[in-house]
Amino acid sequence: MPTTTVLFCADPLKERRRAGAGPGAPVSLLTADQGLLRAPCASGTTPGMTAFEIFEINGASAADMELFRAWADAEGWNPGDTDRFAFAVADPAGFLVGRLDGEPVACISAVRYGAGFGFIGFYIARPAFRGQGYGIQLWRAGMDRLAGRLVGLDGVVDQQDNYRKSGFRSAWNNVRHEGVPCGVPRSGGGSGVEIVDAATLPFGQLAAYDRRFFPESRDAFLSAWTGLPGRTALAAVRDGRVEGLGVIRPCSGASRIGPLYADAPEVAAALLGRLAEHAPGGEVAVDVPDGNQAATALMSGLGLTPTFEAARMYTGPAPDLDLAGLYGVTSLELG
Repeated sequence: MPTTTVLFCADPLKERRRAGAGPGAPVSLLTADQGLLRAPCASGTTPGMTAFEIFEINGASAADMELFRAWADAEGWNPGDTDRFAFAVADPAGFLVGRLDGEPVACISAVRYGAGFGFIGFYIARPAFRGQGYGIQLWRAGMDRLAGRLVGLDGVVDQQDNYRKSGFRSAWNNVRHEGVPCGVPRSGGGSGVEIVDAATLPFGQLAAYDRRFFPESRDAFLSAWTGLPGRTALAAVRDGRVEGLGVIRPCSGASRIGPLYADAPEVAAALLGRLAEHAPGGEVAVDVPDGNQAATALMSGLGLTPTFEAARMYTGPAPDLDLAGLYGVTSLELG
């Protein structure tokens, strides 16, 4: 994307003199490919000097993506160790970073899926730079990138009112359940169901199954998500038909399971139990839609406890998904 540049007055006292503008209010906004627009701050600037800060928004680099992960970890979101590699193939231009005088201070993802859907995630401003106008500029750039699409996000509790002001409405809550599952049935998930390595199945079967639970196809992302080193992807199969899919990945804290799809609770339980065998110490975390009461009951029955929640929100009607089979969402950052 072309670089978007906003000039901010560097001196908050000068800024407050500007006709009621608050600290960090932008002086001007432009798309700049060849140089920067220089605009003076309020009167009172020292003669011969122009006091401003340069805030630029541009596409994220691989190094920036690692930074996003560190910021998300600091927020307590427990991102996957290698999530960024799958994220990058979903929409390489969908990750934006805001730099203040060259220093990264904020980020957002605005990922396009197909022709009509998009997802917002990674909306983070570093604590020292919050409330100064940088985050909202990045938000606008992300939403502009998804203009004309149905947009989804998973909003943390303290930001949900702000998202409603931007036109988002809650569809359900994704509640993170964590712990070491106990009492997991040792069967394969029911008569005739076999738990297999997902890599042994034709990828087209996995992609078709994923489409029951996501508004658009996302084959490149799904291929990376299920196949990255260090992960385990398992499928439940009956008579050659996929009836469940789960992926576990290493994280800073509890290993996260997502997606977790299943045609029945016993299939979900079998997948979760087998996946948990690959978690250090057996501790797992699953982001469960509270609209699926069977999924919530399953997590409680296995001894997992709620630790965190985020509202799944959309700018329009919620897409028609198989919520009854959605036991754990894939990612709070990309949907």
